[in-house]
Amino acid sequence: MPLTHPPRILFLYGSLRERSFSRLAAEEAARHLTAMGAEVRLFNPSGLPLPHSTDERHPKVAELRSLVEWSEGMVWSSPEIHGNLSGLMKMQIDWIPLNNGAVRPTQGKTLAVMQVSGGSQSFNAVNSLRVLGRWMRMFTIPNQSSVAKAYEQFEADGRMKDSGYRDRIIDVMEELYKFTLLVREQKDHLTDRYSERKAQDPQAGYAILHGSGAVAPATA
Repeated sequence: MPLTHPPRILFLYGSLRERSFSRLAAEEAARHLTAMGAEVRLFNPSGLPLPHSTDERHPKVAELRSLVEWSEGMVWSSPEIHGNLSGLMKMQIDWIPLNNGAVRPTQGKTLAVMQVSGGSQSFNAVNSLRVLGRWMRMFTIPNQSSVAKAYEQFEADGRMKDSGYRDRIIDVMEELYKFTLLVREQKDHLTDRYSERKAQDPQAGYAILHGSGAVAPATA
């Protein structure tokens, strides 16, 4: 079946360092996704204010929320700092609302998680990112990337050296691409919830699956 449009993937990264390895890993992943045919955008978090220090009309907040609504899938790439994701990474996610009027900006979208570490390989940041992805009602893919001793893994020009870490990033991007296409046509069905239908129509009672069946209330 021909694609109606290429998968739209948004990247968030969690460091503002001049040579940010979480950004370099995101850029490496983005190049491979682009080669696969995806449409890719990276959000630059520089200038993003602290959550609740201003409102959603701030230009950087508005830019982030617009990109989230544009996307069908996301990649979150964080450094591991003090054993967890960076504050900047969490700050970006905190600016993304669960609800924006009738729109749920992240619900039903795919997510891939990545982390870079300065020392030995760890999975603390990606594990926390998975928790956040679940909270944001996203479909987080099974595969993930964790790059140890990231300072050894990139060339001077920012490209990633050929290694098992690079191979894993390509694997993760391939999986994200495939899952995004699989979920695309089924998103509304997969995210349909009884509680939300009931909130819109209290008379829905115990009807499930768009009226295809009913569950009677339990009796004593």
